[in-house]
Amino acid sequence: MNLIYNFDLDTPDELLEILAKNLQQRRLEKGLSRNALSKLSGVPTPTIAKFEQKHTISLAAFVSMAKTLGYSKDIKELLSRPLYNTMEELETINRNKNRKRGRNEMDR
Repeated sequence: MNLIYNFDLDTPDELLEILAKNLQQRRLEKGLSRNALSKLSGVPTPTIAKFEQKHTISLAAFVSMAKTLGYSKDIKELLSRPLYNTMEELETINRNKNRKRGRNEMDR
């Protein structure tokens, strides 16, 4: 029986809040206003404000702002390596490295 254990207690909303705060901090460190980041990234100023305040944004807009702030490498590295908690998971990952499609539903 394959079970995936997840001891990660962060909710998606909490992670979005962290991303928003981090992006805002990087923007401020570079001395950029929302309007300046908007002009440089092509993301509308209201979208930037909404992300910083309500943590809602499209992935494309987030990537554009992160790229503008110099974080292209970090975006490319996101999810670039497999994570595993057990040797069984590692063996499964290694067996499936070149798969193009999933074959099984999750065991419930």
